[in-house]
Amino acid sequence: MFYWLLKFVFVGPFISFYNRPSIEGLENVPADGPAILAGNHLSIADWLFTPLMVPRRVTYLAKSEYFTTPGFKGWLQKMFYSGAGQVPIDRSGASAADNALTTASRLLDEGKLVGLYPEGTRSPDGRLYKGKTGMARIALQTGVPVIPVAVIGTDQVSPPGPFKWRRHKIVVRIGAPIDFSRYEGMGGNRFVERAVTDEVMYTLMQMSGQEYVDVYAASMKKGYVPRDAVDKAATADRIPDTRAS
Repeated sequence: MFYWLLKFVFVGPFISFYNRPSIEGLENVPADGPAILAGNHLSIADWLFTPLMVPRRVTYLAKSEYFTTPGFKGWLQKMFYSGAGQVPIDRSGASAADNALTTASRLLDEGKLVGLYPEGTRSPDGRLYKGKTGMARIALQTGVPVIPVAVIGTDQVSPPGPFKWRRHKIVVRIGAPIDFSRYEGMGGNRFVERAVTDEVMYTLMQMSGQEYVDVYAASMKKGYVPRDAVDKAATADRIPDTRAS
C-alpha cells in the first residue's frame, strides 16, 4: 500500500510536476510475468523515476545498509525503503552474489519485475562503468527476459554529494527485451556471464549516450584505478558487441 501511496500521492505527483519525466518504449515492459529491468545508475533518484513511469510495481534489490542503520532515523529509513518496494541484500563477504541470486530468483518466481543495476553502484562522474556479472547469472539461471532501462538526466536532478533535488527534464528509455536463450544451460560459466553482461552494457551505452569506462565504478571510487588507465579504457569499442548477427 505504501508503494502506491508514494507513487500516486506523496512523491509521484511532485516529481511529475517538477521534473516532467517522459518515457520511451513502455510497450517493451510485459503486462505480467517476471522480467529483469537492468538499468544504468547515475543517481539515488534513478529508482524513483522508473517505477513512476511503469504501471507495474518494480522491486529493487538494495544494499542492506539502508535497512540496518541504528536509531530512529534508521527505523524511518528502513520503513521508507521497505514500503517503497526495495528488498535488502548483504553485499559484503563471499556470499554476497549468492544472496542476491537467491533473493532475485525468489522475486522472479513470484512473477515480479526486478530492478537491478549491473554497475553495482552509482557512477561517480556520469559515465557508464563496467557491469558486474551477478545480473547475468540471475538471468541465465532463471531464464527470464532482461529489459535494458536507461534513465537520462538524474545526475542533474540529484548529483553525487549532499542531497539535492533540482529541476531537470528526465527521460526513461526502455529497450526491447534481450534474448539470451542461445546460452541456455550455460549459467555458471564465467565467460558466458561476462558476454551477457557486456551485451547489456553495450545496449545501455547506446540507449543512454554515456561514455563507457572499462573498469568497475566501485574500483574508481576507491581509487584503485589510475586516471590515465580510466582514460585509455573510456572508448566505446572496448565493449564487444556480443549480439548474434
